[in-house]
Amino acid sequence: MSAGADSLKSILFALGANFLIALAKTAGAVFTGSSSMLAEAIHSYADCANQALLLWGLREGRRRPSRDHPLGFGKAIYFWSFIVALMLFSMGGLFSIYEGVHKLQATAPIENAWVAIGILVFGIAAESVSLWGCLREVNKDRGRQSLWRWFRSSRQSELLVVFAEDIAALGGLTLALAFIALAQTTGNPVWDAAGSICIGVLLVLVAVLVGIEVKALLIGQSVEGRVLERMREHLAAHDEVETVYNLLTQQMGRDVMVAVKAKMRPAPSAHALIEAINRVESSFRTAFPQVQWLFFEPDVAD
Repeated sequence: MSAGADSLKSILFALGANFLIALAKTAGAVFTGSSSMLAEAIHSYADCANQALLLWGLREGRRRPSRDHPLGFGKAIYFWSFIVALMLFSMGGLFSIYEGVHKLQATAPIENAWVAIGILVFGIAAESVSLWGCLREVNKDRGRQSLWRWFRSSRQSELLVVFAEDIAALGGLTLALAFIALAQTTGNPVWDAAGSICIGVLLVLVAVLVGIEVKALLIGQSVEGRVLERMREHLAAHDEVETVYNLLTQQMGRDVMVAVKAKMRPAPSAHALIEAINRVESSFRTAFPQVQWLFFEPDVAD
């Protein structure tokens, strides 16, 4: 995990953009009667609620450890990220599908379609700015990984959720624009209803992908493979360490717990051995500042 990625900045970027877009879409849905526009308005309001939950999760995750929670509350952000995935699935995806199916049964022509198109173009521009802001932070975290590889391996659930939401929002806006334009060109309002269904399917797909990734974090995951390998190399490079038998890690939100089992080189006394372990631990914490809990077990066999 990169300490340079600022999840808070990405969330605030997305919240501001989505709130403005939601207001514009609501006005457009009322003015035009478009079901695609209504689906998009509900989607944007759901996104605003989602970002508020992520902010709450970040705040809760910073609480100090307690007697009942000695490892802190860092995993709280995973819980709220999972709730966001559920909201995206239900409030966003399922509602959009329901609205589209309802309009298929009782289609009505779109009024003032050009107003809806103008609002959607504004929404695409605003959402593109939000995605740009998110990608700046994602690029700090992903290194040379592809975006898909980063999505599958990232341990920053809040950044992962904002990225997925921005992609879904931009895709939904593009679909809404395309289907409203089709409805306007052909004079057939069925295209507008079909657009709402397609938007819903897109949101459900994104929600399922996000849910799968966050579920793994909730159950418990190690640090990313690239970070784990650097940790092993760092320990093995110490003269005091002869062999690293085992290295276990647990991602706890922004923080990390590490347990090391290693064979130390012979020391003249127990005190000297303790000093050697302390030097290794101090160096390890400096190299990996996200490590908040470090347990080191010297042994002669695995």
